Amino acid sequence: MKVLITGGSGFLGSHLVDAFLKRGDEVTIIDTGSDLKIRHALSHPKLHYVKDSIFNLVLLESLILKADLIYHMAAVVGVEHYVEDPYKVLNVNVNGTQRVLELAFKYNKKVVFTSTSEVYGRNPKIPFKEDDDRVLGSTRIDRWCYSTSKACGEHFCFAYHKMGLPVVVVRYFNVYGPRLDKLDVGRVITIFLGQILRGEPITVIGDGSQTRCFTYISDAIKATMNAGLKKEAVGKIVNIGNDKEYTILELAETMKKVCKVKNKIVFVNQEKIYGKSYEDVPRRVPNITLQKKILGVTPKVKLEEGLRETIAWFKNLPK
Repeated sequence: MKVLITGGSGFLGSHLVDAFLKRGDEVTIIDTGSDLKIRHALSHPKLHYVKDSIFNLVLLESLILKADLIYHMAAVVGVEHYVEDPYKVLNVNVNGTQRVLELAFKYNKKVVFTSTSEVYGRNPKIPFKEDDDRVLGSTRIDRWCYSTSKACGEHFCFAYHKMGLPVVVVRYFNVYGPRLDKLDVGRVITIFLGQILRGEPITVIGDGSQTRCFTYISDAIKATMNAGLKKEAVGKIVNIGNDKEYTILELAETMKKVCKVKNKIVFVNQEKIYGKSYEDVPRRVPNITLQKKILGVTPKVKLEEGLRETIAWFKNLPK
């Protein structure tokens, strides 16, 4: 099978590349980013790496024409982007997705669209089920542009599905593991780890009572692969996650324990870190019934085990 992965040199994409190559498939990546996370696979005879943008429509069309299955993962991700450059978030995540779907529809190619738990916003109904309401803040708050951009992408997916395009939407819940971002950037685990490794205080926003569910990369990739391979998933939205809930304060304490350090934990006002364009979400927990039933994946990796692997990877990076 020929698999096209947009954004394939990113964190999730690079692991998905490895998984399909291991299966024996031919994989093509299109990405504007660094090849650092897929450099280990660049010499593989079945991997084709194209460093370009999905807005290069002539090139994108040629790649989609050759593909049997498309994973659309190219997106602008990360809280720092939501609040600093909302235009880029909206342009890439909405207009870029529309271009991919238009061409996939033209050639009737199956698309797996990678969305996010952010679409649920601050809905107080826990756990989040795939058909639950979206509850968001004001459009004056830049923090919600990412959620909106991904929801818009989902709407485009289902609009095309009504016209006959086979699509699957997956929503990730805090996936982590080796190759996760850079230290101090993007996600709470890498921010905490950067502070831990430098011996600095760990900065917890608010009182640390807000909760998240953390999904180890191997569990997420099994589910993501099956979203593209199982016929039963077509036309569905499926949460991809782990339903074990942790407070952010518990995460900080667990990371200290795994790293065997005594860094002080300090509580900071979110406005000090992200300005007035950010709102936090108090709880985020997935209902993973469909992940188990349709994708056949029950998360296996516990937080301490996953953190140990993630932290070891960062510690072994070349200085």
